[in-house]
Amino acid sequence: MTALRKSDICRTTNETDISLTLVLDGTGTMAINTGFGLLDHMLELVFFWANMDLQLKCTGDLRIDAHHSAEDIGLCLGQALHNALGDRKGIRRVGYGRVPMDESLTEVTIDISGRPWLEWRGDELLPPLLAGEEKDLWREFYKAFASSARMNLHIAFLYGKNGHHLLESAAKGLGTALAQAIQREGTQLRSTKGGLD
Repeated sequence: MTALRKSDICRTTNETDISLTLVLDGTGTMAINTGFGLLDHMLELVFFWANMDLQLKCTGDLRIDAHHSAEDIGLCLGQALHNALGDRKGIRRVGYGRVPMDESLTEVTIDISGRPWLEWRGDELLPPLLAGEEKDLWREFYKAFASSARMNLHIAFLYGKNGHHLLESAAKGLGTALAQAIQREGTQLRSTKGGLD
């Protein structure tokens, strides 16, 4: 029987208190409370489309803004994904999602390579503020996620007018890409050099 790919993370700082459980081979079951409703919604989309289970609770310094919460949640989620994947033997490693949301279309491509990188393009399409927060909060979230997951993450907003729709398209695209990349196909480490950095 294959071991359950699961990770529990707790992180407490002067800015945030986060606890989460991530199950990679799940059913899309969610219980998310970050204190920032738009982030709750986008995380639900990512992990539902990835077919993972996520329980997440964050108490953050929202009296300032949602920046610390979003960034720290990204770090914790990336760490949980990295931990749950273990030695990464057998995973497909790469994934791709191109998902429309009404008038918006975003392309997301990932490689769980061990090499952290965020390529973030087309954010001039996003409005300056989304749910009262600056749009750059989303780049910071995805940068933190890619960094601690140790993956290449490329997000390109191709076109669209509505900021919510653009973010939703990206979230569904990431979930789709993750669902592909974590699939196991045998036991080989998918690297011609014999290791993932």
